[in-house]
Amino acid sequence: MATRESRRRLATSKQTRSLARPLVASTFLFRNAGKTIPLVAVIVLAVMLISGIVAMIDSIPLSIRTIYRYSQQMVGITPRGDPAQTPIIRDRIEKEAPVPLERVMVCRATGAQVRSIVGKWPFVVLGLAREDMTYYLDRMGSRGINGRLPETGKAEALISEPVARNLGLRKGSLLLGPVQDGAYSPEEVRVVGIADTDEWLMFTPIEYQRAHHFPPIDVLLVFAENLPDQAKLDNWAVKAFKGERAQVFVYQELERDTQDMFKILYKILNVVIATLVLVITLMMAMLMNIYQSQRLPEYGLLQALGYTRRQLLSRAFGETLVVVVGGWVLGLLVAYSLLLVVRAQLMTPQAFALDPLDRMAFIYTIPIPVAILAAGALTVWSRFRRFDPVSVVERRLV
Repeated sequence: MATRESRRRLATSKQTRSLARPLVASTFLFRNAGKTIPLVAVIVLAVMLISGIVAMIDSIPLSIRTIYRYSQQMVGITPRGDPAQTPIIRDRIEKEAPVPLERVMVCRATGAQVRSIVGKWPFVVLGLAREDMTYYLDRMGSRGINGRLPETGKAEALISEPVARNLGLRKGSLLLGPVQDGAYSPEEVRVVGIADTDEWLMFTPIEYQRAHHFPPIDVLLVFAENLPDQAKLDNWAVKAFKGERAQVFVYQELERDTQDMFKILYKILNVVIATLVLVITLMMAMLMNIYQSQRLPEYGLLQALGYTRRQLLSRAFGETLVVVVGGWVLGLLVAYSLLLVVRAQLMTPQAFALDPLDRMAFIYTIPIPVAILAAGALTVWSRFRRFDPVSVVERRLV
């Protein structure tokens, strides 16, 4: 009984405080949730839509960078079809490299394919010597192997866990074969081990590739002794072998090519976002106009009671600010939660990349509250510019 009485007194106290502060922005918003919630919901849906679209678009280049991120660990150099150039290139690297080198690996390479959001992408299957396999796995941060390393000269392969998820492979699955156009090998090459690492990798014994894959050209993988020096080594290699019979593969080139590849897509995205913001702003301006029209009797009575137009304008702007900013923040939280679900249910099982905290996705939503605030402020100002409290009190609404 006492509890019920205390609750009644608390509710009465809150109501008394609200009535005593009619110009506080939260007074009307919380007491009239049926009118406030639809406005907030529209903003939440708009923010969720735009941030979701941008994050999903960003997941395409992010997935590509994730697939080829292993190249951050090395410089890859091929002799452009001339096998005689490989030892010459290696000798020059070992003599002129600007940073200490940890390892220069001679390997072979053949092609396979992995799945991305926009279709199949080429991926390299390295042919490595036995001692290089262990080093390569350590360099890629492998935490262990489910299975074993391929045996020397055998038609066997080791892949990483993301590749296994992406292609739906497991131990004993076929990786390369004579009937696979995108992953050809004259013999069936089956998976004997899956490395526990976040990097994407595939390799087979170098002896197998030398015996069965052409052209017979060795390529080089060059590793800096200290990982922070790898970018410096990459930049040196690109400049040192420019215009020569050597093709250099570094992560910086991949990053630049990815940005160029999606430049047009992001221009189209900007047009789409601008159109959405315009449509949403116009819709919100109409809702704000209706919202403010319904409250003219309230404003008229408050001004008749002695509140100035400046005070009422400040209250109206404050309410608009609370609705818009609150809707924007809530929309970001909803979008983040939705992207977490999408990543867990759709992207991660396919080893695709999605960043729920994508900074660009959130930046693209900023025009929404800015435009709606501007439209709301203009609506409020135009209403109060012609506002006549006497006519409101006399029930002659214009």
